[in-house]
Amino acid sequence: MFRSLRLLLQLLWAQLLCGWVMGSELTFELPDNAKQCFYEDIITGTKCTLEFQVVTGGHYDVDCRLEDPDGTTLYKEMKKQYDSFTFTAAKNGTFKFCFSNEFSTFTHKTVYFDFQVGDDPPLFPNENRVTALTQMESACVSIHEALKSVIDYQTHFRLREAQGRSRAEDLNTRVAFWSIGEAIILLVVSISQVVLLRSFFSDKKTTMTRVGS
Repeated sequence: MFRSLRLLLQLLWAQLLCGWVMGSELTFELPDNAKQCFYEDIITGTKCTLEFQVVTGGHYDVDCRLEDPDGTTLYKEMKKQYDSFTFTAAKNGTFKFCFSNEFSTFTHKTVYFDFQVGDDPPLFPNENRVTALTQMESACVSIHEALKSVIDYQTHFRLREAQGRSRAEDLNTRVAFWSIGEAIILLVVSISQVVLLRSFFSDKKTTMTRVGS
């Protein structure tokens, strides 16, 4: 019983530390004509993955650039809505990745990125890997992998929901302004028609009066 409890505690602890060990995950606002850079220290031979998506703003696109410690460009894309790039660090040092909205003159963007560095830490670091996993350990590993998948799905669904809400709000704003414009045009046309009809009757009455006199 105590062994099972210890395994479950290890599973929960590993799940809590998973996001801290794997790298950075952030959602931030990128103003128009602005550029935002982030830095990460990486060891040689570490496998990394950069994934980003524009959540709100304009045409939902942004420029992305990734450089190694020597300034060599590893990844560069212009006006991308979302993308994912995986690489293995060839040298030690600080890697830089930047998001640019300098091509936009008045629209700010909301950008999400997930920069994963290295593999997941072992779920049972103190266990002897020479022997096969017990049934409880195998169950814990399966639950751990399932929880990671749930976290990834929740993240993507939240991003899709935020993007959909932004599009709906933008469409609602456009429809509201269009309706106001139509109402103003309809009012102006109605007043113009009334004034024009009154002018017709006014001219006719004046002409008849002059003939009678």
